[in-house]
Formats: sequence, C-alpha cells, structure tokens
Amino acid sequence: MLNLNFIASAVIIFLTIYPDEITAKNIQTSAPNVILYDLTTNTTLIDKNSDTPMPPASMSKLMTVYMVFDRLRSGSLNLDDKFLVSRRAWRKGGSKMFVMVNKRVSVKDLLKGIIVQSGNDACIVIAEGISGTEEAFADAMTRKAREIGLKNSSFTNSTGWPDKHHYMSARDIAKLSAKLIQEFPELYKLFSEKEYTFGGIKQGNRNPLLYNDFGADGLKTGYTQVSGYGLAASAVRKGRRLLLVINGLTSSRARSSEAARLLDWGFRDTVIYPLFKKGEEIEKADVWLGKQKKVSLVFGKPLILTLTRKARRSLKVKLKYDSPIPAPIKKGDQVGLIFVEADNLNTVKIPVTVATEIQQQGNLGRLSTAFKYLLFGNK
Repeated sequence: MLNLNFIASAVIIFLTIYPDEITAKNIQTSAPNVILYDLTTNTTLIDKNSDTPMPPASMSKLMTVYMVFDRLRSGSLNLDDKFLVSRRAWRKGGSKMFVMVNKRVSVKDLLKGIIVQSGNDACIVIAEGISGTEEAFADAMTRKAREIGLKNSSFTNSTGWPDKHHYMSARDIAKLSAKLIQEFPELYKLFSEKEYTFGGIKQGNRNPLLYNDFGADGLKTGYTQVSGYGLAASAVRKGRRLLLVINGLTSSRARSSEAARLLDWGFRDTVIYPLFKKGEEIEKADVWLGKQKKVSLVFGKPLILTLTRKARRSLKVKLKYDSPIPAPIKKGDQVGLIFVEADNLNTVKIPVTVATEIQQQGNLGRLSTAFKYLLFGNK
C-alpha cells in the first residue's frame, strides 16, 4: 500500500516591521525591587529583581482583600455580614482602624478599614471571622496564592507583620493587583477612596498618588523597618492602565517621588502599537493532498505591543510553520507560530491558524498527486 504521508519541511519567513525597540528595562531606579507593567498589553516595561521574594509589609494586605473579594463573588460572604472583634485583634499594634473589642463590625467597614486605613486590627477580624484563627487564614492565603499563580509568595499572617516566612515578590504583587482590578471592577473602586471615618476617627488613604491629577486609582502602600517603603500602584491615562510595584526605598518621600517618576516615564516614553489584527492574512501556504492547493494563514489572536519611542528598527517578526500543510484542514487549526523579537523584549509567540477548511482529495486524487510528486517533485 502506497504511503501518502509527506514529511513536511520547515518554512521560516522573516518579516520586517518598524515599531520602536524595547529599551525600557535599562531605565535606572533606586528601588531595590521594581516591576512596571502595562496591563493593557500584558507587557513588562521595567523589571528589577521582580521575582526575588521580599518582605511585602502591608502590600500583602492585598491578598487578604482578595480572599474577601473572592468570597463575596462566590456568595459565601456578604458586605453586610458582621464579624466579632477579638481581644487579639483589638490589641494589635501598627496601623489601626480602631475597632472595639467584643463589637461586631460589617465586612464593608472592615474592607474600608484595610484598604483605606491599612488597619492591622481589621485584617485580624476578617481572618478570624472567615477561618477561625489568623494562622488558619494565612494558610488559606498561601494555598490561594498558589492556585492563582503567585509563585514566590508565602503568608504567616493577614497583616504583613514581619516574619521571615512571610514574603512576596514584586511580580506576584503585580499579578495580584491585576486580578483585583480585572476580576472585581466594582469592588476595586474602594481603593480610590481618599479617606474613611470609623468610630469618629477619620484617616486618609496612605497612597500618595491619589492626591494629585495623576490618574492613580489604587492600590496599597507598605512599610516596616525590614521591608523599607513600598507601593503597589495603578494609574490610567487615555484608557491605558499601568501597574507599578516598588519596594525597599528609604523614605515615604522617596517612595512617592520614585513611583510618580516611573509611572510618568511609562506613560510618556512608551507607546501601544497594534501590529496585527486577529484573522489578518499573513500569507498563502501550500496544501498537501487537499482539494485546494493553497490556504490562507492568519493570526490566531491580535498582536498589540507596548514599546518605547526610541530606535524603531530593531523589532523582527518571524513566521514558522511546516510546508506543505497536509489536508484535511479545519478552519482555525493552528499550523505555526509568529515569533516577535527585539532588544530587551522576551520573545512573543502568536499562534498562526488557517482561515478556511480544506478537504482531503479522494483516493484517486491522492494517488495522482503522490505519483506526480515522485516524478517531478513539489512543483
């Protein structure tokens, strides 16, 4: 029996396009741990020790908040539910919302106490109300972190209180921030509140970027002697959202000015380039043993990149697939990849799919095609 299978050869096609090269990671910063991320295009603009575990201080309260938001989404918790304040929560030092022992406080108030006032006491009330003990809640935080893809995070408490086994990376904080923004758009609005009054005590939000015309709408500051001054911040300008996490700075003033400088740089010196649309034709490829000899190759998803304004000649796009493509082919089948490469840019891979269905030839047609190939080659 004649074997009609064909051993395809790899086809690599180089395309040249002209957006800017990536130089973002070369920008200097005094912060020991930094990540600047364009959430609109999922592009890392600045990366300095972003995967290194570090003491996150109160930035780890974002995980406590995520645990609450997740339960509100599932319906197992309601904003009007109330939790009892234990003596342990009431006595906790550091930043406080000033809950009173043996009083019951609503989840809504506790969330504002955590997000706006950075209350350690509020965190413990939440932790004990959900899991019985803060230790059990911290274990649940660590499990949830693994579940949602935070690879360099571990929690021993709900507050960010210093502990050598309590840590996060800047990248994990950025990932968690993105989830809070994208998964809980209505609840996320709590992060933009500039002040909150509880028990007659008014406190301002510690996020310094909320107090000017900067476009910032969250998230959380952090400070301990061990961690230094840190900030997870998000800002939106002209529909474009950037996320910044910095940590290890020496003063609150340095934290504020460096965060503003890096975000300003990101918005000013980088541009979003929509390079290719989903379904846009790349080229027509040869088909083996199909009723049609050619099939259009198209982008399986859009390609949008954030790049700097400088030097617009380094970016290269490479198409790779095996040719000819054997029939039968279904519309949408992935047959190759587009590789996007540039200086300081991690290689981006975009799936290449076929635009139409191609049926296989009948037995006679396949025999004829194979015979012609043996006689004349692939002409």
